[in-house]
Amino acid sequence: MNDLAALLVELARGQLLLAGLVFLRVGAAIALLPAFGDRLVPARIRLGLALALTAVVAPSVASEIVAPDGGVGDYTLFLVAETANGLALGIVLRLFILALEMAGGLAAQSGSLSQMFGTSGEPMPAMAHLLVMAGLALAVLSGLHVQIARALILSYAALPAGQFPAAALMRDWGVAQTGAAFALTFSLAAPFVIAGLIYNVALGLINRAMPMLMVSFVGAPALTAGTLILLAVSTPLILSAWQGAFAMHLADPFTVPR
Repeated sequence: MNDLAALLVELARGQLLLAGLVFLRVGAAIALLPAFGDRLVPARIRLGLALALTAVVAPSVASEIVAPDGGVGDYTLFLVAETANGLALGIVLRLFILALEMAGGLAAQSGSLSQMFGTSGEPMPAMAHLLVMAGLALAVLSGLHVQIARALILSYAALPAGQFPAAALMRDWGVAQTGAAFALTFSLAAPFVIAGLIYNVALGLINRAMPMLMVSFVGAPALTAGTLILLAVSTPLILSAWQGAFAMHLADPFTVPR
């Protein structure tokens, strides 16, 4: 009986150690992940999500984690390395939310609505806030938790447990993902940028033809109405394009785009 109890204690200790090592990466990623890591989510909810994802990820990566057999120094290096790996994954996935936010900012700026209809205490324009909240809701409804768990499991093949990310890999990966995020930003905001350019060119021509006419007072309401109509028409297309790009990235988050 004592031998059985000792065996059970040893097994439980090994499972708890495995879960703790996985939690280092999962907890660091949760702090930056879209939807799960937002400031609006209470800390207790984020902790519960981190524990739930740890319970899902740990059995799948048990064979890829070798606990350090040294002293406190080895455990400290393992802790720091796993935290860095989790933050790297979280930052790259967070870029897609920043791309949506920047696209909304560009659209609002093109329509002269960046300082209009703003919410109190919110640093981003109302249009950007609308796109971000809609994008997050769409991602969660599309099974974001399953995709995040899969990405975390895949991360152990690209970023081995207990090893710091290679500097060259992080440079290429980070630069490529940042460039892809900016390309996505301008693609999403392109209708508003083009419409704003056409409006300003037309306004300049009208002003040249009729210098005495206060074209800004005449054109400002038209610009506001046109921007809001374009937002209503293009929002489903913008969110569909963003969701497709986000889903493709989650399917293979560690490929360096060219």
